[in-house]
Amino acid sequence: MQRGVLMAGLEISPTKVGFVIVKARECAAKVGAWDDGATSDHDADSILESFSDDATLAELKEFIHDLNEDEQVSLVALAWIGRGSFGPDEIDDALETARAERTNRTADYLIGMPLLSDYLEEALDRLGYSVEDAEDDAMGD
Repeated sequence: MQRGVLMAGLEISPTKVGFVIVKARECAAKVGAWDDGATSDHDADSILESFSDDATLAELKEFIHDLNEDEQVSLVALAWIGRGSFGPDEIDDALETARAERTNRTADYLIGMPLLSDYLEEALDRLGYSVEDAEDDAMGD
């Protein structure tokens, strides 16, 4: 898979989708903190605990926020395709709906999906893209 190449009908590269998948999976793997004092002084044993100042969550949110409007719309459409709200052959409808319903809170909307990484993986798979290649490219492997 070539880095930066857009997926058919979408305005986002598989590499960027792969990054969102990896970071969303990292966030989903975390559990509620025993004591969220909202400090950055957490010990090594708390790495899988979710704190309000979580760097992984902040990185994911900033990454999505920094995507241009077309990329955000495409990411939302992919999540919907992976969720089954639209079929792979309904990319244009998914994009049109995502654009019509777009708000400035796209990152919050996507991060609020409990199965975001699963939905994006499913969408890539349904559209014929290698999830492993997208993730590897995103993480520089």
